[in-house]
Amino acid sequence: MKEKLYIIKIGGNLIDDEELLNEFLEQFSEIKEKKILVHGGGKLATTLADKLGVEQKIINGRRITDKDTLDIVAMVYAGSINKNIVAKLQQKKCRAIGFSGADANLIKAKKREHAEIDFGFVGDIEKKSVNRKLISKLIKLKLVPVFSAITHDKKGNLFNTNADTIASVIAQALSSKYDVELLYCFDKEGVLENIEDPGSVIKSVSAEEFSVLKEAGKLHKGILPKLENALGAVKNNVNKVFLIKENRLKNHIESHHGGTEICL
Repeated sequence: MKEKLYIIKIGGNLIDDEELLNEFLEQFSEIKEKKILVHGGGKLATTLADKLGVEQKIINGRRITDKDTLDIVAMVYAGSINKNIVAKLQQKKCRAIGFSGADANLIKAKKREHAEIDFGFVGDIEKKSVNRKLISKLIKLKLVPVFSAITHDKKGNLFNTNADTIASVIAQALSSKYDVELLYCFDKEGVLENIEDPGSVIKSVSAEEFSVLKEAGKLHKGILPKLENALGAVKNNVNKVFLIKENRLKNHIESHHGGTEICL
């Protein structure tokens, strides 16, 4: 029987709120099973870019990562945010250890290729990008890996990589060894049928239902990457995938109530 492993992803809204982040990390630290945390960015990188006069270019909702922007996101994501989270977890007696994908060659990426847009230092990854054996060894040592949204290409280049994708791909890579449950924690109760109605949570979403909701324009653009990556995880043998509200982590672990389950 496979051991349980929770892979939990948090995003910018939580990271930007110190009180909420601390409450979440308290709940995370209390999880007795094996666990991995993946975090995104937040407003700090944009704030720092403004202070330094580095223009931020967004095309179709996606950030163009030029060299100056890469320097900023690497400092903020793999530096300030990652180490702040690790320090807070250590305070809560959680043996956390922070990583970028470059550390020990844990996540190798390829520069994103696009016919019309040069996204700069943006890396794409897949299941085979993940150093599954080494991550498993870290878990066996009772360490709790905390991944930032920075990867590398093993040619000396760092890449900005979507944290939702990193969580999904790590889950896929480890699903052959562990009973993996992937949780996307964000500021909504789950996938909402009506973005204006917090109570309109859809209990489960399949690939077919996702296509229908997307075609009907019922999904907020911010939820699309999470759902696409969640479905990718389910299609690649990740046992359970949920989208849940950040402050309901403990309740979900104990009862599996609430949120939206992603299924085939």
